[in-house]
Amino acid sequence: MSLKTFINESEGRNTGMSEVRDTVGARLNRLLGESGQSPLAADLLPRFEDYCSLIIRWNARVNLTAIRDEEGILSRHFVESILCARALPAGISTLLDFGSGAGFPGLPIALCRQEIAVTLAESQGKKAAFLSEAGRVLGVSVQIHSARAEALRTVFDCVTLRAVDHMELAVQAAALLVRPGGWLALMTTRADLEKLKSCAGPCFSWIDLVPLPGSEDRVLALGARRSESILTAVPSVSL
Repeated sequence: MSLKTFINESEGRNTGMSEVRDTVGARLNRLLGESGQSPLAADLLPRFEDYCSLIIRWNARVNLTAIRDEEGILSRHFVESILCARALPAGISTLLDFGSGAGFPGLPIALCRQEIAVTLAESQGKKAAFLSEAGRVLGVSVQIHSARAEALRTVFDCVTLRAVDHMELAVQAAALLVRPGGWLALMTTRADLEKLKSCAGPCFSWIDLVPLPGSEDRVLALGARRSESILTAVPSVSL
């Protein structure tokens, strides 16, 4: 083999390795590693890649999220949501993502925690249509509630909220959709946390905060509803 041939073949192999490293899935796993998290299983990576591609395509005509670039979607939306999925306690079988928007954290939870039956509540029609399409494309079984979440007349083992409009009112409504013994999961900032805990009411006991990557301010707060607490009517909230 000539020196030129050897160099060309070596460059080809290096280029191929670079392409592998630069896939969306590989970058996502790298970001998870930098956050102290274990990588996603190989079978999940193509589904998160498809999810990212779908968000970018729909964002061109529907305002799903203000974060429109791949890196922002991976580092802010995906990593935070995967961390939330992993932090949720065992034993949860039903979950409501209250004001799901582009599906965070509900869709990543459905992908990573397949034992959980996930309902995505989104009152904006175009976003609800996106969630339905995302569920189909990703091959994940989720229920879409295309109306206000507080109109639901059932309770769940867990209710999640992240970046919901009118967050204080939303937390009040969401707290009443958590069954006694269930969990309320708030993805918020340290500055807003105490106020939101107060909105949830005195029937929740809060465990240690889970810091969210990429910011010293953002946290996941998990509150357990006491088993003896009584559920009352859900207040009307415009979201």
